[in-house]
Amino acid sequence: MVSPLAYADDILRRAPWTTQSGTAARALPRLALNLTAFALFYGAAMGTFRLLAGEDEWLKQIAYSALKVPLLLTGSFVIGLPSFFVLSTLLGLRRDFAESLRALVAAQAGLAIVLAAFAPLTLLWYASSTNYSSALFFNGVMFAGASLAAQYLLRGFYRPLIARNPRHRKLLIAWGAIYVGVAIQLAWLLRPFVGAPQAPVAFLRPDAWDNAYVVVARLVWRMLGL
Repeated sequence: MVSPLAYADDILRRAPWTTQSGTAARALPRLALNLTAFALFYGAAMGTFRLLAGEDEWLKQIAYSALKVPLLLTGSFVIGLPSFFVLSTLLGLRRDFAESLRALVAAQAGLAIVLAAFAPLTLLWYASSTNYSSALFFNGVMFAGASLAAQYLLRGFYRPLIARNPRHRKLLIAWGAIYVGVAIQLAWLLRPFVGAPQAPVAFLRPDAWDNAYVVVARLVWRMLGL
């Protein structure tokens, strides 16, 4: 029996079974399992802020945060996938859709693995400071770093596809724009991930269904005094 950590190592090394060889029926469940397990791990680490800050209901916050990170990664992927499929068809790349799909799922799994590797850094940061704003900022940096690593992996997974047809490069850029746009809004809807001190623990905030882009625009508008 192969260890899950061996599968994670294969994903980071872009082993052939992830996208090039073997059957999708075997590869996709392995990739999805790694995505879910490592995302749960980092989510649980995110939720320990209340524990290290000495707040109540920390166990509930850990459970909520652990669930939200896999929801964020898989939800952003699933919501953006129909648009990716349509663009793939319009660009005449539908024949490669199955291989493209495996590459995208493998990159998502890689993102979760890198996030899990950052978990000790997050815990160290929490132990060093109980400032909520800095905790939010630090987690944002961790997600940004993991996303860059996932983009690096995705380009590697996509190299054979681009070599076969350069139009895959345009499709890859389009996917990046779609995914980021969806992920930002979904992350806003799923707040809070860390859990503000002295605030009641809830799975979603009362104003969860606001538009993230509208809220940011309002903040910028106010800062400019307009």
